[in-house]
Amino acid sequence: MRGVVAIVGRPNVGKSSLFNRIIGDKVSITDDASGVTRDRIYGKASWLNQEFSIIDTGGIILKDEPFSKEIRAQAQLAIDEADVIIMVVDARTGITTEDEDVIHLLNKSHKPLIVAANKIDDGSMQSLMYEFYSLGCEYVVAISALHGIGVGDLLDHVLEALPNHQKKEYEEGTIQFCFIGQPNVGKSTLTNTIIGENRVIVSNIPGTTRDAIDTMFTRDKRKYVVVDTAGIRKQGKIYENAEKYSVIRAIRAIERSDIAVIVLDGTKEIEEQDKRIAGYAREYNKALIIVVNKWDLVNKDDKTMKNYEDKIRKQFQFMDFAPIIFLSAMNNERVHKLLDKINNVYENYNRHVNTSTLNDVLMDAVLLNQPPMFNGNRLSLSYATQSDIMPPTFVLFVNSEKHMHFSYLRYLENQIRNTFDFEGSPIKFVLRKKE
Repeated sequence: MRGVVAIVGRPNVGKSSLFNRIIGDKVSITDDASGVTRDRIYGKASWLNQEFSIIDTGGIILKDEPFSKEIRAQAQLAIDEADVIIMVVDARTGITTEDEDVIHLLNKSHKPLIVAANKIDDGSMQSLMYEFYSLGCEYVVAISALHGIGVGDLLDHVLEALPNHQKKEYEEGTIQFCFIGQPNVGKSTLTNTIIGENRVIVSNIPGTTRDAIDTMFTRDKRKYVVVDTAGIRKQGKIYENAEKYSVIRAIRAIERSDIAVIVLDGTKEIEEQDKRIAGYAREYNKALIIVVNKWDLVNKDDKTMKNYEDKIRKQFQFMDFAPIIFLSAMNNERVHKLLDKINNVYENYNRHVNTSTLNDVLMDAVLLNQPPMFNGNRLSLSYATQSDIMPPTFVLFVNSEKHMHFSYLRYLENQIRNTFDFEGSPIKFVLRKKE
């Protein structure tokens, strides 16, 4: 992962459209009303096989308007955390007073800055970009976020400016894992219990753990690195800015981990924010474990654990392969089971399947359940092989990679999981057309 890119600018210049274009999905809200994108949106982008994180921000409004202070504060946090900044301007409107205010704010950051002159939809409008060099930025790129024109040139400049962040290398076989979750679910206490030392501050004040902290420890001659992250708080709560700032820190912790452990508070109901947090780890194809902490505080009967597990499976359907551990970090109850499960999941995340055995399993699956017809043609699976681990990646050679429905890929994944132990590990498929 190369680093973090922030997209900033005044309202209605096309920041969200550019964000959506770069990540290839319509995640961010686009609307003509000023200030619609009020919260930073985070995404994972790739260009020329180089991956980086990207942040979409609300339009920076320096005068007093509804939400202006909140938007400005969030944009400032994005600027502080970013390695490279893209300032989007409206080429058709030309330089405005708001653009000058924004560039003044950005120049204080001393970060690499690229101006994207947006809404240049054809070559006849190319000359509109030159006015923006007067803002004092070295690079101005003409783009149309709506049509994708010039976005490749823009990303070339981004890659040149990004630092080459490398995952910190530890001794081979060292398991790197992180705890992610909302504040006050017990991540710091869990860290302290596991390593047996109070190296991380534990407090019931939301937002105590601001930064990610790498801690090495050894158990049964196995080496581990645990990354404790700041809790990811949902919107509208106190300490909002600090908690929003911590999301990118958490994402960076996920990036440099092998396993993400999602920590839930067993005394509370599952919330949307819990699923959103887990979604970050799922997006980055990390191995996953779900921990239900504070289980000692729950009034239990014979069905309590089963009922809570059923709720998790219903709410976290996108990660149904993740094992669930119930424990109490404070009382050190069942914490050893978590470490045992981390070992097992790490092995599964690194598992490599013999090619002939893999093909036997998949061909049997095809015989049992033929691929559906598409436009009068039936998709044919000719051959499969595993090309990578972490996550296990399977290349499927088919007669048409465009006709493979996601539901059939899900079926094939289930057949693989039924045969091989991939508990806790995502499975990735790559479709190739057989020549």
